[in-house]
Amino acid sequence: MFRRSLFLKLIALTLSAVLVLPVSAADTLEPSDFRLKNWDKTIDFFDYVRAYAEQHGKKPPSEDSHAFLHLTYVNVSGIQMLYAGLENITLNQTALSIPIQTCMMHYKSRDDLKDVVTASSFVMLLAFSEDVNTIHEQSPDKNDTLYASFSLGYDLTQHFPGAAIPRLTSTTEIIPLESTDDLTWTWGMRYTNLTAIWWKTSIDPQRPSHDPRPVAISRYDELTFTYSLTLDPDTGEAKLSMNYVVGRMIDLWVIWWLILIPIPVHYNSTGCYGVGGKTKLSDETIYDYLQNQRIKMSIVQFQSTVVLDHTTYSRSNGVNVTDEDVAVDDAKVSTFAGDGERIFDADFSLKKAYKLFNYTADSTETDFASYDTTTRTCKVAGYARNPIFKVHTFLMRFIPLVVAHMDPELYQQAKERLLDMSYADYFYVIAYPVYDGYRIEHDPTYTAYCSLTTEEPSGPTEEPAIPQGGLVLIVGLAAVAAVAYVILRRRH
Repeated sequence: MFRRSLFLKLIALTLSAVLVLPVSAADTLEPSDFRLKNWDKTIDFFDYVRAYAEQHGKKPPSEDSHAFLHLTYVNVSGIQMLYAGLENITLNQTALSIPIQTCMMHYKSRDDLKDVVTASSFVMLLAFSEDVNTIHEQSPDKNDTLYASFSLGYDLTQHFPGAAIPRLTSTTEIIPLESTDDLTWTWGMRYTNLTAIWWKTSIDPQRPSHDPRPVAISRYDELTFTYSLTLDPDTGEAKLSMNYVVGRMIDLWVIWWLILIPIPVHYNSTGCYGVGGKTKLSDETIYDYLQNQRIKMSIVQFQSTVVLDHTTYSRSNGVNVTDEDVAVDDAKVSTFAGDGERIFDADFSLKKAYKLFNYTADSTETDFASYDTTTRTCKVAGYARNPIFKVHTFLMRFIPLVVAHMDPELYQQAKERLLDMSYADYFYVIAYPVYDGYRIEHDPTYTAYCSLTTEEPSGPTEEPAIPQGGLVLIVGLAAVAAVAYVILRRRH
């Protein structure tokens, strides 16, 4: 009964956590900020939810409830870049961390000066195990056994009285925006001691689904996102590199289910233990277990582009990749305006290899081996119509509101397309076939083809003609966030 109660609490907590919309905090954000050269701020989204609730007679979040979103902005050489990363959501001094990341660029196209807005978003980690029926070797597909990750930082020790387990509270560290020459900018976010709950899922586009019972809980020493934006006015190219560090797994609780009764066991670097941590069941370590189960790791990404008054399409080696399973390991995916002008590339051939740091062989994690990634685009419906994935793309919903501060006319077109994952240019999965729970480092590169200038930072000269009510960026989402807050408080 204790185990069942514990994991039912975990299920409820996880479901409520992923339903919370990422939002902003301590600093304030004004439309005039988008005329500045650069800044980075952390804002509390619940501040805007509270303001919305007061205006509409709703019950606001408590004053000790916060949802912190970190924003980084660069506005130079004719390109505007906005990054958003969720730090944490705090309720009654309990912090929930959901690693949600998105990076948007707005610019004029290089050849025809079209208005372009493009957004790249990290969706989640996706573990997978293959058998003889796999369709795409070394890459997760609908015939594989798939495990979707929802991450949160939450202290579980209160549920394990007397058990010798580590605290599972995540910490978020901001990597501040830096530049030495206005042509290269770096920033990022690091989650440490990060907990993830894993759910078996299906990305079959005809029957996307997931099992409501979690199959595992894991803890990573870190999950880090480091970004670099490099501008080249001579070529008109803006290169965005995203470096991912998936830290090694430190703990893994595997859950077997006897109908509705969970039976967990705990793996770490020394062996396998009962859930209390005192009874050693075997010498099989967490890394042995993941290797024996043939578990591989991957990252799910989402790309979307809007060009004012033009359609878009994306190809790789002449093949349309939108809503298609296409291997792009040694290729780039190029996005074009409807008239054929190339406006954006995702190049997976430049840095195909990833680093794997074998902790068992080298506990200092200084030596590494290099392996090749496998990357492919995917059928959209398996993700866009799967509720377990959709909740991780809520951050995308505020992007069209940001565009309103950059280009009001473009906003009117972007607001429909960027809100709906079904309009994605493409989903893609970068897979790391050799894994075993060890630290991974990898950094794919994206290129925007821009008309870069040497002019001073630009921005709207007047407020966009769209619904106001405080900050356009935030208030449009406040009603949804208020509902999510009520759900979270009731379940918490």
